Amino acid sequence: MSSSGEERGVVVAESEPPRGNRSRFAFACAILASMTSIILGYDIGVMSGAAIFIKDDLKLSDVQLEILMGILNIYSLIGSGAAGRTSDWIGRRYTIVLAGFFFFCGALLMGFATNYPFIMVGRFVAGIGVGYAMMIAPVYTTEVAPASSRGFLSSFPEIFINIGILLGYVSNYFFAKLPEHIGWRFMLGIGAVPSVFLAIGVLAMPESPRWLVMQGRLGDAFKVLDKTSNTKEEAISRLNDIKRAVGIPDDMTDDVIVVPNKKSAGKGVWKDLLVRPIPSVRHILIACLGIHFSQQASGIDAVVLYSPTIFSRAGLKSKNDQLLATVAVGVVKTLFIVVGTCLVDRFGRRALLLTSMGGMFFSLTALGTSLTVIDRNPGQTLKWAIGLAVTTVMTFVATFSLGAGPVTWVYASEIFPVRLRAQGASLGVMLNRLMSGIIGMTFLSLSKGLTIGGTFLLFAGVAAAAWVFFFTFLPETRGVPLEEIESLFGSYSANKKNNVMSKGKQVVDEQ
Repeated sequence: MSSSGEERGVVVAESEPPRGNRSRFAFACAILASMTSIILGYDIGVMSGAAIFIKDDLKLSDVQLEILMGILNIYSLIGSGAAGRTSDWIGRRYTIVLAGFFFFCGALLMGFATNYPFIMVGRFVAGIGVGYAMMIAPVYTTEVAPASSRGFLSSFPEIFINIGILLGYVSNYFFAKLPEHIGWRFMLGIGAVPSVFLAIGVLAMPESPRWLVMQGRLGDAFKVLDKTSNTKEEAISRLNDIKRAVGIPDDMTDDVIVVPNKKSAGKGVWKDLLVRPIPSVRHILIACLGIHFSQQASGIDAVVLYSPTIFSRAGLKSKNDQLLATVAVGVVKTLFIVVGTCLVDRFGRRALLLTSMGGMFFSLTALGTSLTVIDRNPGQTLKWAIGLAVTTVMTFVATFSLGAGPVTWVYASEIFPVRLRAQGASLGVMLNRLMSGIIGMTFLSLSKGLTIGGTFLLFAGVAAAAWVFFFTFLPETRGVPLEEIESLFGSYSANKKNNVMSKGKQVVDEQ
């Protein structure tokens, strides 16, 4: 064995790369991992406009259309369920490549679809890729990033989702000028192109250091940590923390070791998560599932998928105006996701989540009220109500993107212990996609049953309940090393939350 393992037991300061170079390397890794999210976001955004033309071209009913819109997220449960085991088996990096492969095949199938069953097959294949991507991108980024910038870098998948959504909206606007039967096929099929570049780019990424440690490859793990930590001392500390979390004794320092009681293949994980969880793990699981449920059940995908329909009901009659307003939604969503990402490590997870969900509640209440007024005055042009509806759609996506959008993925991917992280995160993603699918496949029916205004008032009620849940159940994790986060859970008392927030702030200040 190499003696380099022994060198990791002491601080070696010579030839240390500048801090900026280390930060740039972690930044580059986060960007490459998050590229899967552009493809996912594009697929979500492009369907909002393509649906208008698919419905007319393939002569679909409202029920068929809403199933087509939302079924991708139901199919993604397959990918989400398999992603934890797959990423523990082949590694985080190659799981991202696998997600890109499914995206590529799904986009081509949808682009060449000639009928409803054909396009549903394409949605099925792409959905599996969505499930893989939504779990693995935030997990990989969380495991690579140092504690001081983990929130910022782990928000990248959500930023790229929003960039993809915006690109999908822009694609709708320009391809809508083509003949109806060709335009929507270009909208969907062009999504295959980025998948090729993704597969090539991911090969330049290092593997997750925590996965490498679980495989006993301590030397390779240290090389990655050394490149992504702010100092060599931090890299050594992070490696020792990971070893303790995995159950590797401190005196095992060779480059390659046999991991004692190795459980990286998933043995015992589901039992520890669901059957006999300790109090801290039970609290973590509730927090993960609760934050994912709240993010989707408050109606964000209803707005993202059905923006043209909402603007039509609000009084914008031309398809061109509806698509332009939808592009504006994409611009606002993307701008505020960048703002939220820059603030997550400065103000903390709880502050952004509570501010975000509070803003979403007020926006949804105003949106539901204005749409109800418009519905009850048919044939009249109520400019104030139309203006209020359009404005509150924008404020809703803005406040969502400020906190609930990025922080959900940051928080849920960082709170699980390393041995449970892949499977635990996959459970959260599965619930996220299930709720997204339910919202997508029932929005039109809900709008008929409750009225469109009543539907958004229902979403407002969910947002209010989510605010209470966030305030009660979620401790602050800002700046706390991954291997120490589990200790913050297991108690629901307000005093512990205050201590946790102070601890997170102290860690950040020291760094």
